Amino acid sequence: MTAPLIRPMREDDLEAMGDITATSYYEVDARTYQRAWPDPVRRPPSRHGHWIHRTRQALATDPGGCWTAEVDGRVVGGAVSRVRELMWILASFAVEPGHQGQGIGTQLMAAAMHHGRGCLRGMFAASADPGAVRLYRLAGFDLHPQMLLTGVVDRSAIPIVDRVREGTAGDVDLLDSVDRRTRGAAHLGDHELLLEQFRLLVTDHSTGSGYAYVDVDGSPCLLAATNRRTAAQLLWEALASSPPDGEVSVHHITAANQWALDVGLAARLAIYQNGYLCVRQMKPPTPYLHHGSLL
Repeated sequence: MTAPLIRPMREDDLEAMGDITATSYYEVDARTYQRAWPDPVRRPPSRHGHWIHRTRQALATDPGGCWTAEVDGRVVGGAVSRVRELMWILASFAVEPGHQGQGIGTQLMAAAMHHGRGCLRGMFAASADPGAVRLYRLAGFDLHPQMLLTGVVDRSAIPIVDRVREGTAGDVDLLDSVDRRTRGAAHLGDHELLLEQFRLLVTDHSTGSGYAYVDVDGSPCLLAATNRRTAAQLLWEALASSPPDGEVSVHHITAANQWALDVGLAARLAIYQNGYLCVRQMKPPTPYLHHGSLL
């Protein structure tokens, strides 16, 4: 095999990289999912479009953090990373299954991490793939197992939630303030991407502030708050928007966020383990449920 070429990612790489990430992530899900979970599905076209849009913006804001691996002129892997204030974030990382175990991932990770060389902290979400997890630990990241809540919400358990409202782009300064308090860095322009895709819930009172981005099925995709009580209220409001007989999932729950497990158990959801939060020079954020790629 020709030695891989690690080079800066270009816009004309996006379709190939989107396909590689969709295939690689589905392959990991198919190997690691539990029988009680819904069958894994490959990234649908709507989410594929969002991936392309997010990565195109990363090419504009963080060109030094976006890298491609090429073998014999064909894209076989890549890494997309961002710097937000003093935090480095790995947003996407994948190598074609047929080219894994050949050192390509190690080279991509090194290139992406160089983009964050001036950062104080680092964070990203990882699957349960043993090879990838080994790479992350060897790169110096602490591994925090994540939990997953899933099931149909018990409607009789939903409490009355006061003072949570629909959010808008005018709330971004508040959101960034909560980000800095919980994870140590604001999302900045990434909030624009999240607002395009998800419903935003916001609360801001003397007793606590916070926000949650919620998918159409009621699943929270990112949640941050200044205290656990406020975070629990936001999570309940998200779950209340789920269809009466529809499955809902709450991802990326670390042991630091037991409040989310308490809400899930009260809602009669089941708890499973699923992947890791990888962090460097920081503790897992709390009260906080991170987004899979924008963290």
